Amino acid sequence: MTHAPLSVLIFAGSTREHSFNRRLAHNAATMARAAGAQVTLLELSTLDIPLYNADLEAHGTPPDVIRLKEIMDAHPAWIICSPEYNGSYTGLLKNTIDWASSPAKSHPLWINGIKPFEGKVVGLLSASNGALGGLRSLEHLNPLLLNLQCWVCPKQFALSRAGDAFDEQGMLKSEAHRNSTQAVVDQVLWAAPRLS
Repeated sequence: MTHAPLSVLIFAGSTREHSFNRRLAHNAATMARAAGAQVTLLELSTLDIPLYNADLEAHGTPPDVIRLKEIMDAHPAWIICSPEYNGSYTGLLKNTIDWASSPAKSHPLWINGIKPFEGKVVGLLSASNGALGGLRSLEHLNPLLLNLQCWVCPKQFALSRAGDAFDEQGMLKSEAHRNSTQAVVDQVLWAAPRLS
């Protein structure tokens, strides 16, 4: 009996053109595809999502927020690559999660704000030029995702000195870095079929 490939959503909490975390997301996507997963590499810049405002929401949930909820819900496994700003995750990432978890009151399917998150298996990666590699962003992101009823993989990787970590094609140069990223990808691919 053959099983359908696991659907994995991968995205970075950055829209910067030369973002280390977007590069890391591309590396993780390549690894997941090589392992047989069906990967959606989402660029948050392609979604028109405003700064969260309850008054704005009262006039109707923006269409791209509904699209975001649909994309998240369709994938039982996620990998998030989180930059670190001021010792935490980015405003972009928080805003994305706030909108995705906010109930769409006029929508029968998305009235439950937790629906796009509940039971998702999430792997966490980060990349930073600093010595800790964005580790503090992951420490803050963990409880946020747990509160939204995600299952966060214990194995995580924070890539330090990221400015020197990628080659000209944006791929990880170090075998140790590739192995650490692969370990997170592998744990997501192992856990999601068992927990979904």
